[in-house]
Amino acid sequence: MLLTTVHLQLIPHAPGHVLALIESEARFEASFGMPAAAGLRGFYVSDAISPAWLASLHASTAADPWIFGFAVVHRQSGSVIGSVGFKGPPDEAGMVEIAYGIVPVFQGRGYATEAAEACVAFAFGDDRVRLVRAHTLPTFNASTRVLAKCGFAYIGEVVDPEDGLVWRWERGEESV
Repeated sequence: MLLTTVHLQLIPHAPGHVLALIESEARFEASFGMPAAAGLRGFYVSDAISPAWLASLHASTAADPWIFGFAVVHRQSGSVIGSVGFKGPPDEAGMVEIAYGIVPVFQGRGYATEAAEACVAFAFGDDRVRLVRAHTLPTFNASTRVLAKCGFAYIGEVVDPEDGLVWRWERGEESV
């Protein structure tokens, strides 16, 4: 299931591809068939990565966009410039939480917005999803601008068990 936008392709991450990227950019390119833009590997080897998510990565063999997300491929350069996905499948209330990142050299060109919009459309294409949520640092920044452009509403400050104090943003299916 490939998602295509004006400038991007979103390709579901297979666990083996992400594990290859964690090992090295060269191993990722050999596995995925496209180069990783500078800085992509840092998304997956940082302290922000959940140990539980890493464990599920090692235990899985198939791509699952709800768990492993999508590689964000810049169509013109043919390189993977970021990732977009969810923190898990829809919960019992129909909520999914989106997360995204674009490497620094490709930031400021609208690619995060384009990827997030495609990912939100993917989510609302599933009958189980009623609400897409996002958390940002508690300050106005590039991520808050992306969410506003994608139709998310600022809900307020919350304390996330993993991330501490964050701003909550939400978009319901009626705003699609």
